[in-house]
Amino acid sequence: MGSLTDNQIDYAEHPRVNSADPVPPRPRPVAPPHRLKDDEDAIAIATELAEKLAKGSVLRDSEKLLPLTELDLYSQSGIWSILIPERFGGPGLSHATLAKVISIVASGDPSVAQIAQNHIAITALVDLDGSEEEKARVFSWSLAGLRFGNAFSEFGGKNVADFKTRVRFEGNEAIVNGEKFYTTGALLAHIVPIVAVGDDGIYLVFADRETSGLTVTNNWSSFGQRTTASGSVRIDNVRVPREHAVKLKDTAEYPTVQGPVSQIIQAAIDAGIARAAIDDTISFVKTQSRPWIDSGKETAGEDPYTIAAIGDLKLRLHAAEALLESAGRAIDKGYHAPSLENVTEATIRTAEAKVLTTQIAIDAANKLFELAGTRATFTQLGLDRHWRNARVHTLHDPVRWKFFHVGNWYLNGVHPPRHPWN
Repeated sequence: MGSLTDNQIDYAEHPRVNSADPVPPRPRPVAPPHRLKDDEDAIAIATELAEKLAKGSVLRDSEKLLPLTELDLYSQSGIWSILIPERFGGPGLSHATLAKVISIVASGDPSVAQIAQNHIAITALVDLDGSEEEKARVFSWSLAGLRFGNAFSEFGGKNVADFKTRVRFEGNEAIVNGEKFYTTGALLAHIVPIVAVGDDGIYLVFADRETSGLTVTNNWSSFGQRTTASGSVRIDNVRVPREHAVKLKDTAEYPTVQGPVSQIIQAAIDAGIARAAIDDTISFVKTQSRPWIDSGKETAGEDPYTIAAIGDLKLRLHAAEALLESAGRAIDKGYHAPSLENVTEATIRTAEAKVLTTQIAIDAANKLFELAGTRATFTQLGLDRHWRNARVHTLHDPVRWKFFHVGNWYLNGVHPPRHPWN
């Protein structure tokens, strides 16, 4: 997979998030990525990658440095094509393995992990909605190592699905106009898929990052998930070949696992944030924290309340991870047999996992400081990044609605909505 050490990275040359300095399109890979062999290979690759990403994560977060080298390493790992079916040259691994792999990568750096979220979800969406020709085209790009960004969400509108971006067709071209925000990964992508509304439905239009009229702005300024390159995209008469516009199915009419696939990746990132926060808590308590004066103990690790709190965090993390695996298995079932019942099961299981991963990510990041003590708040340690990352990333989809949809299903038999946010 290659190597990555702090000594090999000249961070002085890395552009910063929300900087006025232009970020040119990234060079295309000169060699195809690693092809994952099986579940064990994927987990091993993710574990190695997480260890490397963790080395510079504090510096990248504090200085808001875009992860150029790290992202190249990630997209060459083979993980970005993890769901592409074997008949198209991909590994075709399970959604349960996907969740585990993403959570491992996120434990190293959740910002870097999030940049792949839309790429993986887009390949899954094309697999569900595209023609055989469209699948072969998009999958070949991914398997060659080209990164997909995201031009999906919009800043205005009455809700997240109120799209104003339009596509029209003239001869052999698709022409797109609009503006997008929360465009995670587009800044550092090779191809930017754009969600646009046409006269006959919604399309996913694949535009080269260097296409005339496509402007990606480095203006992401959140206090968490700082280095995801989630800025904005302006689309002014962007022209692409008509065959690069994939018409999407109406999920209200055709039950698919599109939503659960997107959601399980989000939940897996939160699980990774939680795991990293708990690991840092344990390490700090063991090596730097002092026992409380009333405990009568020689070390902080002997404090009975601290011991119990660590036990609680680990139990809840393991419960969240178990639900992630259960959700992945349910998505596998709904993928192979997309009945309404199977898709609902996948949606509900994933919602349950999303609730627990959200709760443990935020609680673990909070408990870190309570258990480790005041010295854990020192700026140079960068431990506050866990809380900031958890607080920001878990806002992606409101878990209060997960409780409602889960309860409405079990109590009243009401099928949950089908869209990318559920």
